[in-house]
Amino acid sequence: MLKEPASVDLTCEGPVATITLNRPAKLNAITPAMADQLRERVSEVNADDRIRAVVLTGAGPRAFCVGSDIAELDSYASPWQFRNRLDYGDLLRTLRKPIIAAVNGYAFGGGLEMALACDIRLASANATFAAPEIKLGWIGGSGQSALLAHSIGSSNAAVMLLTGDPIDAARAERWSLVSEVVEPDALAEAAHTLAGRIAARAPIAAQTAKANLRAAYAMPLDQAIAYERDLQTICFATADAAEGRAAFAERRAPNFTGN
Repeated sequence: MLKEPASVDLTCEGPVATITLNRPAKLNAITPAMADQLRERVSEVNADDRIRAVVLTGAGPRAFCVGSDIAELDSYASPWQFRNRLDYGDLLRTLRKPIIAAVNGYAFGGGLEMALACDIRLASANATFAAPEIKLGWIGGSGQSALLAHSIGSSNAAVMLLTGDPIDAARAERWSLVSEVVEPDALAEAAHTLAGRIAARAPIAAQTAKANLRAAYAMPLDQAIAYERDLQTICFATADAAEGRAAFAERRAPNFTGN
């Protein structure tokens, strides 16, 4: 019998990389081996200066990701081994390049956390989102509560976290969990078009804007503004900033090189 595919694939088209969770027969549930592969893919993307933006998606039409493979959880010998496992939300948060979640189908549990770890979320009209851990006797552990509350507000987050019930794509858009909902057959193109627009910007500025946005979550306003000003000064000193000013003066498109 053929072994089911279970991999984390990386493909590139120009400056846009696509990371695909490829285990469609199991709704792209993540195994420990796939977590190892995700770490490798994130490392590859960070190391490749040709890549300027990333799309994360799941293989097949049914699911983005339903989180950890429940059958694998009994393999941990102790709670500490479970605690110290590779966390895929943490892995995605080490990615310096802007990343878009293209959510096709189910984004449950750890899959929801992976989407929340991305900078932008787009969804197909058939996407559903849930934090179902409470129905199994535990809670999420990769920033689920904090990131949901930040994205959709504490009351809406509480509905998801305390019931474990799914919400559909339309509600996810109303709650600002996702930026846009498109038809399933248009999702990949929408995500790659947006990634291409981001990739056309100055890469140092784009990565700095991402870092600044993440840091601002945890800073008082005065500190966030001071930090932003420091980052602005760093960007202003780059060759790309000089190119941007020259292109504006000369009424042409800039040629950003990442320097």
